[in-house]
Amino acid sequence: MQPAPLPFYRKLCYAVGGAPYQMTGNALGFFLQIFLLDVVQLEPFHSSLILFLGRAWDAVTDPAVGFLISKSPRRRLGKLVPWIVSSTPFGVVFYCLVWSTPSDAMPVSLKFLWYLTMYCFFQTSMSCYHVPYSSLTMFLGGNQRDRDSATAYRMGVEVFSTLVGSGIQGQIVGGYHASMMKSCSVPNGTLYNGTSPGLTDTLENTRRAYVIASVVLGSLYCLACLILFLGVKEQPGPLSPLGRTQLPFCHSLRLILGHLPYVWLLGGFLFMSLAFQVVASLSIPFWQWFLVRFGKKPAVFVGLSLIIPALIVITVVSHNFLVFVFMVILAGCSMAVLYLLPWSMLPDVVDDFRLKNPNYLNLEAFFYSFYVFFNKFAGGLSLGISTMSLHFAGYRASDCTHNPSVILTLQILMAPVPITLLLIAMAIFCFYPIDEERRKQMRVEMEAAGHWVKNENPG
Repeated sequence: MQPAPLPFYRKLCYAVGGAPYQMTGNALGFFLQIFLLDVVQLEPFHSSLILFLGRAWDAVTDPAVGFLISKSPRRRLGKLVPWIVSSTPFGVVFYCLVWSTPSDAMPVSLKFLWYLTMYCFFQTSMSCYHVPYSSLTMFLGGNQRDRDSATAYRMGVEVFSTLVGSGIQGQIVGGYHASMMKSCSVPNGTLYNGTSPGLTDTLENTRRAYVIASVVLGSLYCLACLILFLGVKEQPGPLSPLGRTQLPFCHSLRLILGHLPYVWLLGGFLFMSLAFQVVASLSIPFWQWFLVRFGKKPAVFVGLSLIIPALIVITVVSHNFLVFVFMVILAGCSMAVLYLLPWSMLPDVVDDFRLKNPNYLNLEAFFYSFYVFFNKFAGGLSLGISTMSLHFAGYRASDCTHNPSVILTLQILMAPVPITLLLIAMAIFCFYPIDEERRKQMRVEMEAAGHWVKNENPG
């Protein structure tokens, strides 16, 4: 018996719920490094530690949250939605605190601890939001095609929200950063130092702008959560009853990491995320059509291949604006693969696991928690590596011009490093075992399992 199709409004409300993760994540990805280096004026070493340790903290929070969700009971509002709603106020508050600036008189060690603590608290709150939200894909109702369609809606909204997050933050703080750059020089060509009065006044205005931007994005965070809460209800299925798992943590971990399709998908996703953490585009509908027409594995290889020449040209060509714009568009189209394909493939892996292990139920949040962790870990690792590379290249926050070693370091990080990681990811995806034939077979088995459960429990 075919399940009822997923209504459009539920897909849309579910998609809107993914906006906070991408809005805040993209704002942090674009601006936190600049904020810590140029506005707070921490040393690159301290900045890289904050970025890396904050993301590495997810090594504890994401799997832990996933396990706690799998152990939590189903309540009147569901099992996953209460986690999403209750974590939202904490996420908004800690997000705003990340962008606040302590007194300049505070010692550097205390500043470092302040930003590390606020960043870790925010990451914990976001884990409590995003792990249950991403797990909600399995409980929207409908069939495989409906789930893929809902994931495409979600990725479209998330890509748009990355533009909203970076756009709002950029519009509010960009002018002040430009003023800081202008304050670096005077008409006779000499340079101010970091304590000049004009630069100090501009710095205070820039700090204030970052706080305003955080409040604006925090308000959109709350609005997206409200739309998700009002528009989406959890729909348990025959192999996903939304109950408590009875398995201990280590046994659950061994089960999901022992499932081969998940391991291959996780490895490929890790290296893809390491390669891409900067640009995005609006080509989600094309890739949704492509994966339906040709399958998910071919879409991965075609999409990832597009960005390699784009990265090379972007790095080499610096004075031809039209060529640069075209290559950025091409890179952005490839970025859509990172957003859509892995999240569209993960439900197939979970279905494959449930069919092969029917006695181990309610582990969906565990699968999604490690997926979220690797995404965040890759982002933190890439930021940490780039910031530490700038530290060793001799970057100084107070400098208005930078030496050639800093420029060369940026060029190496822009093309050779991500291209190498991309090739590793594509090699891993060669071993991913779930093709379109297996998906059709799983669909038949899932329908048979649902029919069997319904006959066993007619009431």
